[in-house]
Amino acid sequence: MLQCGAKKVNPVEPFVTSLPVAAVLPELLTALKIAPQVLLSAPTGAGKSTWLPLQLLQQGPVAGKILLLEPRRLAARNVAQRLAEALNEKPGETVGYRMRAQSCVGPRTRLEVVTEGVLTRMIQRDPELRGVGLVILDEFHERSLQADLALALLLDIQQGLRDDLRLLIMSATLDNDRLCQRLPDAPTIVSEGRAFPVERRYQPLAAHLRFDEAVAMATAELLRNENGSLLLFLPGVGEIQRVHEHLASRVGSDVLLCPLYGALSLEAQRKAIVPAPAGMRKVVLATNIAETSLTIEGIRLVVDSAQERVARFDARTGLTRLVTQRISQASMTQRAGRAGRLAPGICLHLLAKEQAERAAAQSDPEILHSDLSGLLMEVLQWGCHDPASLFWLDRPPEVNLQAARRLLLMLGALEGERLSARGRKMAAMGNDPRLAAML
Repeated sequence: MLQCGAKKVNPVEPFVTSLPVAAVLPELLTALKIAPQVLLSAPTGAGKSTWLPLQLLQQGPVAGKILLLEPRRLAARNVAQRLAEALNEKPGETVGYRMRAQSCVGPRTRLEVVTEGVLTRMIQRDPELRGVGLVILDEFHERSLQADLALALLLDIQQGLRDDLRLLIMSATLDNDRLCQRLPDAPTIVSEGRAFPVERRYQPLAAHLRFDEAVAMATAELLRNENGSLLLFLPGVGEIQRVHEHLASRVGSDVLLCPLYGALSLEAQRKAIVPAPAGMRKVVLATNIAETSLTIEGIRLVVDSAQERVARFDARTGLTRLVTQRISQASMTQRAGRAGRLAPGICLHLLAKEQAERAAAQSDPEILHSDLSGLLMEVLQWGCHDPASLFWLDRPPEVNLQAARRLLLMLGALEGERLSARGRKMAAMGNDPRLAAML
């Protein structure tokens, strides 16, 4: 019989056998001992964000603090909350978080969950990342501009300043070919997911109806015929508001309508991801913020508009415009997977199956279509005069870099190939160059 006090209890041990990523933990620990970079592919629900970091903290071969990068503010706070709860603590003790204008860390914090801009600022202020042993880039498949920049800076740190720093790149749909080609010596570890079967249906929208009305009708019909709460993916805030209005008159009093998008306050976003009250069903109307990095409790049904809104930079005009476009097949798969987290589910894609099969396999990384003025200012602040000398999974387009240089010159941020005194002050603010120039 085990005597009280005979063994130190690990509060996360009961979950070891139930989470798929636990099966690859020994392999991952071994890889981190011998390799500076490690790639982990683990589908949503495998436990890579809310279980694995604690195991690396307690069993990992790396000394020092762990930084866990999350792409969104709500995801960062939510992950930190769940990690802290697994230790029977509150955020700010062993586990903390940092985001723009808000942080919750303490003197005992050993695992910090940070957002992308915050990590860049930490690197710029302390290029050696003193006291940090491991940096984890989560949800890397999203290939945001800031995540690509963080990877470039971290690899530069490993090469020139910290050969003991470890880097773990985690993703739900890791672009293995691209990463393996660019990081040929990095071990790649693949974890199985944990999901129930999802029935995927395809239904084109009624051509004689407005988009928002047609989406509301299809959603209301699925709610009438099936049980459970529903997650509805829409391209933007305007569509969310209009579909919300149409749905309000089509659903019963037992259905709670919850918007979810990045511009909402953290508290409003949190209301959308917690379970519905007893006796109620929930419909979450979301942008692609809910595609991978957030777990929304109780979802069994998904309606996918198959559209997203993305920023596209025009180097000729120097302006960025928002474009609504068809999502990739990988995004459709991710969205469908949200219906199978807790029980067998249904995903209704609002397009013909033939259209879905003709969609691009993967989404383009942001760096190929973005305004690069902020990235260029960060690279120059780093002390690198030629962005091409850094490591990029996809090299920044030269035409966009030239447009970025013209803008920084116009704002008085450049002296030749270097930042001017004004440019250094602007870079230290961590804002968009235009806003920094005004401030």
